[in-house]
Amino acid sequence: MPVQVVEYDPAWPEKFREQREVLGPLIGRWLHDPVEHVGSTAVPGLAAKPIIDIAAPVVSLREARAALSVLERDGWWFWPDDPNRWWRLWLLRPRPQVRTHHLYLIEHDDPHLLELRAFRDRLRADSALRSQYAELKVTLAQKYRGDRDVYTAAKREFVRGVLAGCGLQIQPRTTSQ
Repeated sequence: MPVQVVEYDPAWPEKFREQREVLGPLIGRWLHDPVEHVGSTAVPGLAAKPIIDIAAPVVSLREARAALSVLERDGWWFWPDDPNRWWRLWLLRPRPQVRTHHLYLIEHDDPHLLELRAFRDRLRADSALRSQYAELKVTLAQKYRGDRDVYTAAKREFVRGVLAGCGLQIQPRTTSQ
């Protein structure tokens, strides 16, 4: 699936809300906090891959594995080969080749969740930073159109800088880092 960054779509928040309304009751017994819209589509005005990223802060990642069958019945695909499976359970919909949503089950107190929130909130609050990030994303999407992993890795230093400005140090993403 090629990397595609598009202009901000004002329909993205509603697409998140639609899923939040379903996910809350569906996986509520595993949630510690309500599901949240994270990632670039959660930042008004920011160009992004047109995939809604959703974080579901769970009480226990181990116990949340029981939610996978519930979510799969609702049309979510569990990605068992996620290199970050040690800190999250990653699902997507409607299918791997055409994704409209990503869902991350993450323990409510995991530092990776704090990073997702802090990065989103910093971009929401700073229009100059948001513009810099949009420009970087568009450039990298053109350069690494066929390699999503390289595209993501190429954004790491920018993310690291933003998080450092929030007083956070970026956490390892995979066990190989």
